[in-house]
Amino acid sequence: MWIDAGSRAETDENNGTAHFLEHLAFKGTSNRTQQQLELEIENMGGHLNAYTSRENTVYFAKAFNSDVPQCVDILSDILQNSKLEESAIERERDVILRESEEVEKQLEEVVFDHLHATAFQHQPLGRTILGPRQNIRDITRTELTNYIKNNYTADRMVLVGSGGVPHEKLVELAEKNFSNLPAQSPHNQAYLLSKQKADFIGSDVRVRDDQIPTANIAIAVEGVSWNDDDYYTALVAQAIVGNYDKAMGNAPHQGSKLSGFVHRNNLANSFMSFSTSYSDTG
Repeated sequence: MWIDAGSRAETDENNGTAHFLEHLAFKGTSNRTQQQLELEIENMGGHLNAYTSRENTVYFAKAFNSDVPQCVDILSDILQNSKLEESAIERERDVILRESEEVEKQLEEVVFDHLHATAFQHQPLGRTILGPRQNIRDITRTELTNYIKNNYTADRMVLVGSGGVPHEKLVELAEKNFSNLPAQSPHNQAYLLSKQKADFIGSDVRVRDDQIPTANIAIAVEGVSWNDDDYYTALVAQAIVGNYDKAMGNAPHQGSKLSGFVHRNNLANSFMSFSTSYSDTG
């Protein structure tokens, strides 16, 4: 289930809510306990997971074709009937705070967060997915339920099947399991801001830490959206530039001319190219 809501649909005050909800998704519903959820998935040999990005939250299951109806029922239950118990919220709060600490040690993640923050200054796309640590400490059950009420609506959710799943059957399952969803999101301030076209701002940000022995740098230009005719062209350009890692055994022969030049002249330990697209920019 793809939901048109991530950190871009938040405010500065509740930034981190979408990711927090992802952590609580499998902690029990009004129909199933956490243990029952886990056993049900395990008994069908399936896999249940979720992830959050800046523009989407995705809850998904992998299972045999014959178990698709049961999987859709489970996803429906999770998305519409999660209990969000205070005890589970407090447990996951500690987990997310530790996750935040780990992310802060991953220099690539830190650089990309700074890149978004400066390219989309004072805009929803500039926020991080996990949110500030103070927000993680302060997020309440009310904020979590409000986020669901404001964003988990029929006009912003798409049930997707891949593999041997007949389209007509999936439509039937959607009608059966999701017919009670609110038809439309309330057009509150957070919603309206999230739908404004993002402005890419040429700028830079530099964070100095002399305890780190290397420079970790990201350079970006305004790219293309998912809907742009040049979306795949940008991905091809990314592939041509390629990636390089000095630690790899085949480092001198990793394909692109740039990789060879960097290796021969000892210019960097590694580099990667990226093309990151959103609904209206990139």
